[in-house]
Amino acid sequence: QVQLVESGGGLVQAGGSLRLSCAASGRTFSSYVMGWFRQGPGKEREFVAAINWRGGRTYYADSVKGRFTMSRDNAKNTVYLQMTSLKPEETAVYYCAASNTVVPGDRPYEYEYWGQGTQVTVSS
Repeated sequence: QVQLVESGGGLVQAGGSLRLSCAASGRTFSSYVMGWFRQGPGKEREFVAAINWRGGRTYYADSVKGRFTMSRDNAKNTVYLQMTSLKPEETAVYYCAASNTVVPGDRPYEYEYWGQGTQVTVSS
């Protein structure tokens, strides 16, 4: 009963930046962790970042540490993913997900709700 809507994807040159947004609605009180995943062509869905709704603690995949920043606005029920220094290999559909567990996870099956995804294309 949680709806997630991503936005902010688009075309960017290598080295550029994008800011993704994920607006949550419905029974968001049951979601403790929000995550971002991505899935490129011919690849499996991979973990990017996660955040605790209440404490704001963040967790990142090693591949994006130092370049991506996840944040949240509790009043707006919205989480963000600020991406910098983007690489062509990071071209993918980026998905927002919500988890009912209190421990942040890095596997898709740990997240109960998913957005429709937003396309990020990084050109070389």
